[in-house]
Amino acid sequence: MDKVTLIGIDLGKTSFHLHGQDKAGRMMFRKKVTRKQLLTFFSNFHSITVVMEACAGAHHMARKLKEFGHQVKLISPQFVRPFVKSNKNDFADAEAICEAASRPSMRFVTPKTESQLALSALHRVREALIKDRTSTINQIHGFLLEFGVSLPVGHAVIKRLPALLAEHPLPPRLVAMLERLHAHYKYLAEQVSDIEKELHTQLADDEIAQRLMTIPGIGPITASVLAADMGDGKQYGCSRDFAASIGLVPRQYSTGGRANLLGISKRGDKNIRRLLVQCARSIMKNADKRVDQLSLWIQIMLTRRHSNVVACALANKLARIAWAVVARHKVFEEKAFVMPA
Repeated sequence: MDKVTLIGIDLGKTSFHLHGQDKAGRMMFRKKVTRKQLLTFFSNFHSITVVMEACAGAHHMARKLKEFGHQVKLISPQFVRPFVKSNKNDFADAEAICEAASRPSMRFVTPKTESQLALSALHRVREALIKDRTSTINQIHGFLLEFGVSLPVGHAVIKRLPALLAEHPLPPRLVAMLERLHAHYKYLAEQVSDIEKELHTQLADDEIAQRLMTIPGIGPITASVLAADMGDGKQYGCSRDFAASIGLVPRQYSTGGRANLLGISKRGDKNIRRLLVQCARSIMKNADKRVDQLSLWIQIMLTRRHSNVVACALANKLARIAWAVVARHKVFEEKAFVMPA
């Protein structure tokens, strides 16, 4: 075991498959263990490099193994898949993880802290509640439309649904069903409101999120999501690396020395990408009324490109600004455009 320099772990819920190899890449052992046995094994093992896929439970396990003095690396699963030999099984996956980690050009995922994971979970619950609330609203609209009642779009009309139901002769069973949906809608709206209050409370104590909110267009929700995803930003070499990680750079299909750039790659977290594009559109609405450098750039771009293209380009710029604000511990300073003499 003293010759082992790298261990790959194929993570599971209750069972874990280990693949150990030496400096030359030769297999030294294979082992299947339970969660308790895994922690006991690494607590008694000499300091070593441990590699896992960045999947469910990986960040927690990375923190545990670091406490035992090991160096832990996480790899995105799509980078491991090409190294799986022949048929797929758990030991082959563990071996592929070691093989991928041995590549000098491999990119790794930085383990998240408990606070980052908790904040990320809060955002996921909020998104699920909003999706459920929208589905409930659509059901109410659909059921009423079947009986010739067309409601305006928006939350205001749903809030006064009981009064609207009294104005139309509808079957009692349908009215009872709609009242039940309305009660469910109110419950979901309250839950979303409570979560947003909790997010605002956390943001008041989050120095990174406060600096992110100095960037034009970025509000509490987007700042909170960015803070949970980036951390200190040190895992990205530059601002373009962060923009590329969330899919806001052109996708390439180049060959024969001829560069062919397509639309944005849409890689990474689509929720962050969606929020940044929405932030960009909010800035574009009032760009013609402002005189700062960013607004001037938007106005010039809108004369040359479609608004959707400008929105994605501006989202890319916001992502790069956000990385600079986080990594360099600064706030965004808006500079006014000065006309040349």
